[in-house]
Amino acid sequence: MNWLFWLILVIILSFIEVTTVNLLTIWFVLSGIVTIIISFLTNDIIIETTIFIILGIFLLITTRPIFKKYIKGKDTRTNLDQVIGMQGVVSEDIRKGSIGEVKVAGKKWSAISDEEIKVGEYVIIEEIKGVKLVVKKEGKEK
Repeated sequence: MNWLFWLILVIILSFIEVTTVNLLTIWFVLSGIVTIIISFLTNDIIIETTIFIILGIFLLITTRPIFKKYIKGKDTRTNLDQVIGMQGVVSEDIRKGSIGEVKVAGKKWSAISDEEIKVGEYVIIEEIKGVKLVVKKEGKEK
């Protein structure tokens, strides 16, 4: 009956991995599957738990860096990150220390800057802080 415990644990760990995508619990999902198979061969919970923990840690240490490197090599930018470096146009004045508005790629965003930028001026998006774009003046007028 130990196999049922391990199956439930594998399902829970799989759900956690899918929702977080950190490549952390996937290794214990794999060790849990092996432990399910082992549970049909033995009824000793200590042996099963030991296999689960040691195999999970072994897989985590040996294979996680390889997978992280492989995944890191791909462009994993989000839609939000893609506006960095793009050009936008100010649609509401941006004053130093207060929030203005910039239109980038057809969408309006809250924006801040270290300089005063007037409506119609073009800006370059430097970074994203929270939900606001940090912009700098490009120098062109609309």
